[in-house]
Amino acid sequence: MDSQQQERHFTLARASLQQALAWYGNTRRHWHYPPDPALKAAVRPELQQLQTAIAKLDQNLLRIATFGLVSRGKSAVINALIGEKMLETGPLHGVTQYPRAVRWPLTTEKLKIELVDTPGLDEIAGEARTKMAAEVAANSDLILFIIAGDITRTEYESLYELRQQHKPLLVVFNKIDLYPDCDRQSIFQQLQQLSQESTGTQFPLSPEEIVMVAAEPQPLAVRIEHPDGRVEEAWETPDAQIDPLREKIFTILSREGKSLMAVHALVQARHLQTAIAQKTLSHRQTEAEELIWNYAKTKGAAIALNPIGFLDLLGGTFADLALIRALARLYGLPMTSHEAAKLWRNILISAGILFVAELGSGVFLGLGKTALSFESLTNPSTLGLYGTAALAQGGIAAYGSYVIGKVTQTYLQNGCSWGNLGASTTIKEILAQCDRQTLLYRLQAEIAAV
Repeated sequence: MDSQQQERHFTLARASLQQALAWYGNTRRHWHYPPDPALKAAVRPELQQLQTAIAKLDQNLLRIATFGLVSRGKSAVINALIGEKMLETGPLHGVTQYPRAVRWPLTTEKLKIELVDTPGLDEIAGEARTKMAAEVAANSDLILFIIAGDITRTEYESLYELRQQHKPLLVVFNKIDLYPDCDRQSIFQQLQQLSQESTGTQFPLSPEEIVMVAAEPQPLAVRIEHPDGRVEEAWETPDAQIDPLREKIFTILSREGKSLMAVHALVQARHLQTAIAQKTLSHRQTEAEELIWNYAKTKGAAIALNPIGFLDLLGGTFADLALIRALARLYGLPMTSHEAAKLWRNILISAGILFVAELGSGVFLGLGKTALSFESLTNPSTLGLYGTAALAQGGIAAYGSYVIGKVTQTYLQNGCSWGNLGASTTIKEILAQCDRQTLLYRLQAEIAAV
């Protein structure tokens, strides 16, 4: 992707996050409902995270996190990339005790890059490890998973867990100076074999996403022969073999760096909007139930009392649309008449059998009720049959309206990130424009499905 397209993706993402923050930051969603301090307090953590995501975009800050087991050289890889020993390394396990971020001082890139070092995944208790890895990975735009030597099952399981974050990921084979015969294809085949044994599926990684480096090569014994005939041995440390990884990162940043940041921010926003929607639905559950039942009872009574079958169907449809709009106002999702019509169509598809039955019974009972109403004018003995048909149709209509209300709740929760500049809508637009060579293109199905 060219820089102009990446800038457009970046601008779209920022506009989407600003829209979400502006809307969800106002708990007075409609003039019918007063401000709700309790709801505002409940969604404050999500709103703060939205603000943080916007600030990260404003800073042009891209985060690259390293993960791996102990003694794989995570800190050494970061030091080699920077060209300076900023992080402590050593032969003992557990030198890195907590995540630490350092700035990569590049002068040729428009982006600011932060490299995050993490403790070995196998020296932290299971629950704490999972939480730490999830938090760091969730706030990163690119993941480097460092390995050295044959891949263990623990290593593969940690790698697989990180892949569930659906972030661009490179496997970095460090200490290649100790394993000169290893190549990317053998690593790839080993990963595929482990994935088949563990999950029965192919691991979604290509050989091009595996990079070979020697971040901190072992010293070599060098024989020195002096002119006077003296011979001595000395130890020399070779230069780090880090260029393949540095070039790979530079290529990714140039090709899709800002688009990576944009999609990452939007995925975060999508999760946050879903969390806000869930809290809103939970907070207003009692009001929603009362609203749905009131509409259901009113619709049922109106249809039962109305003698004209055609008006039953027409009035019932408008009543259900009114219920949809009332729920949207209650929960705070702006909805135009056009959007309400789209929602109505989705509801019909989602609960088709019930609604077809309702409409079918409405036509059958409605026509029968209409005929009985005219006949009862001349034959009072048919009033009982008319009442039975009216009550049956009213009951079916009321139940149908209740189901519509419940389906609408689900739709409003799941559809909170769609619409103009919605996070899901914008993610879909950006992914559709990705080149085949990009990491985002490889991940588009996973990201879109989350």
